[in-house]
Amino acid sequence: MREANGVDLAPLTTMRVGGPAARFMVAETPDEIVDVVREVDDADEPLLVLSGGSNMVIADDGFPGTVLRIANSGIDVESADDCGGVHVRVAAGEEWDDFVARCCAEGWSGVEALSGIPGLTGATPVQNVGAYGQEVAQTIASVRTWDRQDQQVRTFANADCEFAYRHSLFKGSSFRGGGRYVVLDVLFALRPTELSQPVGYEALAKGLGVDLGARVPLGDAREAVLEQRRRRGMVLDADDHDTWSCGSFFTNPIISASAYDELSRVAAERLGTDAPAPPHWPTEESTPRSSPPLRSPDTSRGPRGTGVKTSAAWLIQHAGFDKGHGMPGPAALSTKHPLAITNRGDAKASDVADLAREVRDGVRDAFGVTLVNEPIFVGHEL
Repeated sequence: MREANGVDLAPLTTMRVGGPAARFMVAETPDEIVDVVREVDDADEPLLVLSGGSNMVIADDGFPGTVLRIANSGIDVESADDCGGVHVRVAAGEEWDDFVARCCAEGWSGVEALSGIPGLTGATPVQNVGAYGQEVAQTIASVRTWDRQDQQVRTFANADCEFAYRHSLFKGSSFRGGGRYVVLDVLFALRPTELSQPVGYEALAKGLGVDLGARVPLGDAREAVLEQRRRRGMVLDADDHDTWSCGSFFTNPIISASAYDELSRVAAERLGTDAPAPPHWPTEESTPRSSPPLRSPDTSRGPRGTGVKTSAAWLIQHAGFDKGHGMPGPAALSTKHPLAITNRGDAKASDVADLAREVRDGVRDAFGVTLVNEPIFVGHEL
């Protein structure tokens, strides 16, 4: 276990903003993780658990308590057979994309469409990370955590994780200003096959030259996903400021069918009746419970029920925020994708927040839908 004071947190996040940590700890085993968390909680001091820093915007003032960086390691095959699949336990501190690459090399199917996503494995169930038609909820068997409230190790089966669109029990819980559960490791149930799961994303199928629903070699699927992500500035590159971001900054709104009809009406008035309607997909998800309600008509719905998912990127662009909005910086929308807010080299957290606020409010004023930020704000808010 390593300890230091005044560590600059900006280089430890993909947005590369944020001030120093009053106290910085690196824990390399589950026991060390638990020891640090218990010590901080017993002292009733602030705690920030830092994983890969890919979904976090830390305030310019930094963090006034202890920042715990998760650094445990290990990828262990617990069982493997043709009938039951491959069960692989992955430490929270393992790099997510390294694990995905190994899955593709080993012939473990189920996470190949999640290639190129930055961050550590322990963060993936918290956000229910997803892309190109896959979510980790589809392959997670269980999540082992430290329960800060009950002071014990607690394991959650998939059905108990409350997975939803970019949401889970672990994200929704609150304890002393942070999450109640600290992820120690994740057990994945994968399929032993050299072929991907059915391709469920149109642009990905087009890039592969196959029909939707087709299965392709895992290596081909991975490379196609990485190519899609590179085109959108979503694969980390220190020399490309379009990748100095948290990826997609806003989640795709989920609204009721009648709210979508109202959105379509407003869009036609704004853009003209000949303009295409806002993109939409039916979904059984609802707006994450930790998110504020959408300010469109008839969006009062329970935690379950069929809704309509629409495109945050479409709303942003058609509200007048094109790719590169805000250039030359210090913070601007990506020149490759309007959904990413980027650090052009010397942005502060306040610059990122100001731009996010401008975009969110502009979309709300134009279309009556309030976008919800995907990254977590630490020490400040929109």
